[in-house]
Formats: sequence, structure tokens, C-alpha cells
Amino acid sequence: MTQMQTFLSTQGAIFEGDALIHFGNPNIERQATDKDIITALSHMAILEIDGEDAITFLQGQLTNDIKQLNGTNSQYSGYCNPKGRLLALFLAFAHQDHLHLQLPLCLTEAISKRLRMYVMRSKVTIKDKSDQIISLGIAGPNAESKLKALFNVAPKAAYELITLEDATLLRLPGDFPRYQVFTHQVNLERIWQALSSDTQKVGKGVWDYLEIQAGIPEITTATQEAFVPQMVNLDALDGINFKKGCYTGQEIVARTHYLGKVKRRTQIAHIDLEDQPMAGDIVTLKNTEEAIGQIVRSAVAPNGGFDVLVEMRLENFESDKDSISCNGSLLAFKTLPYPLN
Repeated sequence: MTQMQTFLSTQGAIFEGDALIHFGNPNIERQATDKDIITALSHMAILEIDGEDAITFLQGQLTNDIKQLNGTNSQYSGYCNPKGRLLALFLAFAHQDHLHLQLPLCLTEAISKRLRMYVMRSKVTIKDKSDQIISLGIAGPNAESKLKALFNVAPKAAYELITLEDATLLRLPGDFPRYQVFTHQVNLERIWQALSSDTQKVGKGVWDYLEIQAGIPEITTATQEAFVPQMVNLDALDGINFKKGCYTGQEIVARTHYLGKVKRRTQIAHIDLEDQPMAGDIVTLKNTEEAIGQIVRSAVAPNGGFDVLVEMRLENFESDKDSISCNGSLLAFKTLPYPLN
């Protein structure tokens, strides 16, 4: 058990492996999705990319323009195989003299190893900083004022980054105010106690639900190499730069963009099931076995059932919306928080 887990356990946290599951009452926590909430993102990892060739190196690997990261902003960026299929999705930002890539902890070892394969003679180091950099998630109507009360400032615009002496603050995209606070173990107890006052402590599932409402996809071991970036709306999240030049998989990603309409997209939906649908579960038309898509991510909904991000053929979404099912139950589609071109 890490120092963070030991401390949060004294606050009532229940962990399964590295994931913070709940704080003792998951039913109450699920009802707090429109209120002020706080959690620890212990299921996420941070890679530190350092060295004088770090920017050039990542520029040749990722879908977004790493040169635009200047210490005051962040971006989503995809990491593809040569066929343009996503191996990982990063939340990337510059911090002092290095770059940080946030990704699911389950992918860290494999992605780190793959990135190192391409370093070759470049002056680049790749380090897993997950045990040293702690990431907290805070969201809700009063989240901004809570951050200002503790730090005197809070990022206002989506993707805005503010680096302070004891923490780095990041505003996430979406209509509902959501932030991440990156800090070190020595500051954790003080920051947690301040931000958790009059705030509902929640587990990973509630944070996943808010991510889904913001239309944020996730790549896990079950969905690696399943999607071209546009299939999970990465372009709508400004996670692809089509003018930056070459990177691994760029030809396929650019061809999808320039040579015609994207034929598969990710939508938000609700589904009433007893068992949670998992990433990679197949989506079909009712009473058929023909796969037309798959689940990208899922979370328990406040009033029962599950909300999901589901990647699928646009033609089926447009013509068969009322007949699309997963694991025997129909999907009820919701409106995405951003437009799709």
C-alpha cells in the first residue's frame, strides 16, 4: 500500500488494487454527481519525458502538437501504431523543464517500454512518476471557489494549467466544472483536508461517470489498437493536429480526415443492465449478432443502470438508433457536449 493509500484509508477509502473504489457508501456517492466531489485518481499514472530531445521525440510519436505545450496549457494526444490505431490516450502538459503524460496505470509498463524502443540515440529519458506525483480530482459548482480559497487562484478555461509552489492545477474540459490537482505526498494531507471540507468524497466510478458526461474516451488494454483517433472523437477534443507533420500512424489519421467523412464515431448512451458493460463489449442491432460497434468506457449512473461511451457506425446511429443494444439491452442515447464535424 502506497503512502497515499495509507493516508486515504484513514479517511475511509476502500481500494481494490490501485483503484479507489469508494469511501464506504457507494450509493450516496453515486447521487453526488451534480454536487461538489473529490477523489484521488490512483488508477492513473504519470510518465515524465525529459531531456533536450524530448519535444522532438514526442512530436514524432503523438497526434497533437507537443510544441504548443508551454506550461500554461494541456492537451489530449493519441499514441498510435503504424496502422493509425490507438495504443494509448494521454493528457499531456509541460511542467518546468519536462513533459508529463497521464494515462491509465494498467498501460504504463507496456507504453513506457514501447516509447523507449524509439528513443534510440535521442537525448530522452522516460520515467514513471506515479508513486511521486499524486493526482486529485475535484469537481462541482463550488470547486473553483474551493481551489481559490486554498491556492488563491484557479484555472478558468478548459485545458488551462497553473503551476504553484506546492501544486499544479488543471481545468478539464466539459460544462460541469472539473479540475485536477497534481502534488507530492508531503502536501497531500493538507490539500486533501482543505478541499474535502463540505465535499463528498467519492471513488473512481463517480469520476468515470463525469468523464463520460464530458465525452472523454479512454483506451485500456481491452481496446488498444481498436480505434483510429477520430473514432473516439479525439479530433473534436482538439487532440489531433493536422498541420504538425509526421508521426507514427499519421498517414492513416490524415487520410481519414482529408479523404472523406468519418464513418464511425463515439456517442453517449444509457443502458439498463444488472452487470456493468465493460470496455470492448460488442454493440449490435437488436435481435442480431452483427457487431456495429463496441463500448469505450462505462460507469454506474446515479439512478441505476450505466452510462457508456460507445463507438459505432454512424449509419446505424442515424438510421437504427432505437434498435441498438449491448448485452441484450437497448441503448438510450444522450447528446454529446461537443459537435462532431
